[in-house]
Amino acid sequence: MTDTGTDSGGTPALTDLLHAAVAAVGGSERPGQAAMAGAVAAAIGDGTHLLVQAGTGTGKSLGYLVPALAQGERVIVATATLALQRQLIERDLPRTVEALHPLLRRRPEFATLKGRSNYLCLHRLHEGVPRDDEEGLFDQFEAVQASQGPSSRLGKDLLRLREWSEETESGDRDELTPGVSDRAWGQVSVSSRECLGASRCAYGAECFAEAARERAKLAEVIVTNHALLAIDAIEGAPVLPGHDVLIVDEAHELVSRVTGVATGELTPGAVQRAVRRASKLIDEKVADQLLTASEEFERLMELALPGRLEKLPDDLGHALAALRDAARAAISALGAVRDASVADEDAVRKQALASLETVQEVAERITGNSAYDVVWFERHDRYGASLRVAPLSVSGLLREKLFQDRSVVLTSATLRLGGDFNGVAASLGLGPEGEEGEDLPPWQGLDVGSPFDYRKQGILYVAQHLSPPGREAGRADMLDELAELVEAAGGRTLGLFSSMRGAQAAAEELRDRLDLPILLQGEETLGELIRTFAEDARTCLFGTLSLWQGVDVPGPSCQLVVMDRIPFPRPDDPLVTARQRAVEQAGGNGFMAVAATHAALLMAQGAGRLVRSTGDRGVVAVLDPRLARARYGSFLRASMPDFWYTTDRNQVRRSLAAIDAAARSTTAS
Repeated sequence: MTDTGTDSGGTPALTDLLHAAVAAVGGSERPGQAAMAGAVAAAIGDGTHLLVQAGTGTGKSLGYLVPALAQGERVIVATATLALQRQLIERDLPRTVEALHPLLRRRPEFATLKGRSNYLCLHRLHEGVPRDDEEGLFDQFEAVQASQGPSSRLGKDLLRLREWSEETESGDRDELTPGVSDRAWGQVSVSSRECLGASRCAYGAECFAEAARERAKLAEVIVTNHALLAIDAIEGAPVLPGHDVLIVDEAHELVSRVTGVATGELTPGAVQRAVRRASKLIDEKVADQLLTASEEFERLMELALPGRLEKLPDDLGHALAALRDAARAAISALGAVRDASVADEDAVRKQALASLETVQEVAERITGNSAYDVVWFERHDRYGASLRVAPLSVSGLLREKLFQDRSVVLTSATLRLGGDFNGVAASLGLGPEGEEGEDLPPWQGLDVGSPFDYRKQGILYVAQHLSPPGREAGRADMLDELAELVEAAGGRTLGLFSSMRGAQAAAEELRDRLDLPILLQGEETLGELIRTFAEDARTCLFGTLSLWQGVDVPGPSCQLVVMDRIPFPRPDDPLVTARQRAVEQAGGNGFMAVAATHAALLMAQGAGRLVRSTGDRGVVAVLDPRLARARYGSFLRASMPDFWYTTDRNQVRRSLAAIDAAARSTTAS
């Protein structure tokens, strides 16, 4: 990317565009960012696909936004997290568009688009269609107003939502700060199936979701989330506007998000809601059939034991078939009967229809006994038993739906696992790099590195002397090691645990041993915990999955990142077990392809919490000796940042003490 003039068509060179964009956001140009922009431009120009690993601090959002805006065709950018969506819409895109406008001689429009349930529904807010047996919204509002004030969390949230509805321009839940409970939001939102449709709704002309879709139709760049991208790929009717380029940021999350969208679930509670909603509107005989089927399903669910159902038991199969047929009959009955006595009958009917269709579709899918689905029971202490069905693999779906008729760029700080991109590529439905065929879309992998000098800025310490972790939450020698490391670091510790039980056990133990503040995930909102952790360098923050990927705290507050064990998926996870077996039956290594790859992604993400700026120094400590001893350890270490590696516990304690002393000295001065 050395040309600084214009091409034959008068388009400014990519270097000039990137320079203008970087200056506009107040950053500095980096070689990795320039290499990424050039590769993205080439992939878009050739209509091919690109996997880009861009480390923290590379500036990857501009690395793909600038070439995407330059090519002048519609672009979809899909992200996994709300934080990145906000960064793109509120910071990167506005500044980049303004910076490129004089050079491109056009001002590209951009918009954000999410699923319908993310937007406030004015019909639900004003007409107060009740959720199940709960009182309508009007009744709740009146009860609140008649008293001295809102007497419950739900009442307070509903009043806030009504007030917010008068001032919001977007109706987007993510813009409501502070947020409200899921229960409250459920009272004022609808799914796409429950929506009456703009032409039939009294509030269609003011609908926030419809307005978002209209803005998206006119935009050149549309920012969405992985879930909506998955829905667009899975469901027959497209929900995203047609586009020529797809950019998937935080792409390491895509497979799990698509799997989540493609997973169906039946619970006694959901079936009972469908029965209650439909019974008010359909013939008594059909309603009785539905009630009988739901009661038999609920009886079997009370006896359900967690685990995979490789073959559907006869009694469950009969119960699901009866439930499927009863739901189908109720759906037909809903279309044949109208009841003028029911207030706002259309909305109530839509709500009942949505519930019935979900029950019917999931029951039909499970009774179909597809070799490409995995079925299992789960049991939750709070919510009871559920019956779930998920695809054995989403790679074929992604290959067919994602990589056809458009150029796709996938980027993340963690795509190159064990030294190459092939593991992640396989999960996305792509073949090995360089192999092409009729069913194998061509792609290229590029690692543009990081602006950080990991070997000088960080140490990877593996506590090789510890006992291997077992199933118990607390290991005495691990807790001893953890306490010594945290004390040497003077706090400043982010503790990443593979289970909530492990995090709780460690927090309780260290609170007794050390005179340091120990924060625990779940004891306060995640945002508040991270804010407190960042403000007080002596503070430690312990938690599980969301902390492995969601913490960005540069500086002296995070100079020790501890992982209690390699985060393999649970050995009794039905979907993981089924996927590993499928790989083995195809002649591959199921453990490495599924469990080790899952762990490698998390460890790479977790280790990335340590170095967030060029001045950061610290240690990533893994308290699991298997990382040093096991054959798969080298694969996992190769997936992490290239820190200086050691198993010397005394060396690490001296290093932590020196880092702590330097941080104290800097703070004091």
